[in-house]
Amino acid sequence: MGYVVLHIEKAAGTDAAMSGHVERRIAPANVITTLTYLNEELIEFPKGVANRTEAIQHRLDNAGLERKIGKNQVRALRVVMSGSPEDMKRIRQAGQLDAWAKDSCGWLQKTFGKENVVSAVLHLDEKTPHMHLCFVPITPDNKLSAKTILGNQKSLSEWQTAYHE
Repeated sequence: MGYVVLHIEKAAGTDAAMSGHVERRIAPANVITTLTYLNEELIEFPKGVANRTEAIQHRLDNAGLERKIGKNQVRALRVVMSGSPEDMKRIRQAGQLDAWAKDSCGWLQKTFGKENVVSAVLHLDEKTPHMHLCFVPITPDNKLSAKTILGNQKSLSEWQTAYHE
């Protein structure tokens, strides 16, 4: 039995640089370019929104936030979800990759708010399948606050356990 990967980090601004990577406008050396066509965006963007960067801004513009967003305020959190190479290979060979991706994305939406998760891309053009997800850290009381959402180290450990389960 392997392990799960749940990596969450703050993104700068609307995270345009990472969007280039996720959307494969910028391809790292480990990408198998002949398989990039297999990658899949799992969340449909709102009408008029063309990409991940725009999706982040659209959520911010339509969230009804009462306070102005500060220059250095975290606007998005990026997430990588995967598992050990062995487990991901087993899931893929069993034909369960779509179910894993749907369940993983659903867990993130349930945990951080469906409306806050603005992008989820399944990457199948690297050795180990994984997902890049992005959510806007809007609290239940409608404030933009990565600090409140992320909490402390204990919260991160609890999320890792909850995702594993």
